[in-house]
Amino acid sequence: MKQAVLYICHGSRVKKARDEAIEFISACKKHVQAPIQEICFLELAEPDIKTGFELCLNKGADSIAVIPVLLLTAAHAKSDIPEELEAVMKEHPNIAVSYGAPIGVQGEMSEAILERLSPLPAHENARALLVGRGSSDPDVKKDLGAIAKGVEERTEGLEVNICYLTAAEPSFSEVLKRIQEFPEKKIYIVPYLLFTGLLMNGIEKEISLLKTDKQIILCSYVGFSKHVQAAFIKRVQEALEKLPASSAEAEVRL
Repeated sequence: MKQAVLYICHGSRVKKARDEAIEFISACKKHVQAPIQEICFLELAEPDIKTGFELCLNKGADSIAVIPVLLLTAAHAKSDIPEELEAVMKEHPNIAVSYGAPIGVQGEMSEAILERLSPLPAHENARALLVGRGSSDPDVKKDLGAIAKGVEERTEGLEVNICYLTAAEPSFSEVLKRIQEFPEKKIYIVPYLLFTGLLMNGIEKEISLLKTDKQIILCSYVGFSKHVQAAFIKRVQEALEKLPASSAEAEVRL
């Protein structure tokens, strides 16, 4: 059997965000020994999922591990991508497909946040504010809460609050309005986003308009650190292992 990996990124109108996604996948490919590896986008960029799937077939794939390049599990992972995938699979019923999971809750993701907070002096009079994209799916709040708890457990007393840019409470805007209520003098804001783009621009704009005597430190978005890469490659390996047994021509190396 000739196995393939199809990476599905979200897509963005911002070229830099698309470039970051491609760069990240290119780096991960070096650790995945699958003979065919292609990238595509759910929306706002090309190639789309159908084209990416067919690129794998044109190179001889007869089984494909499909990997959503997403931080958390919500509508894109649960319905949007599966619906697109189901449509193209009906056109190719003889192709074995395994569908991987988003990066989700892993210790590596708490480490990735800590990396953005670094250097964070011990016992500093500070608090961290983790800003998620947001979703009406309760799994998003549950999973981001678990990741934030992982950050707290790895520090000496740092408290981590969570807020969201859209579709979930508390909103980032509301928390900024109440930022004076935090007893700490220094607030680290960590966008829990994979890419730059319009959401990151919005965070920067809201902070620029904020009037407070607190010291606000906007950290880089989580992005594609070595920790994110390790967590993501684990999901690739899981999806490959769900494909029909082969001569082990595809494997993941860390």
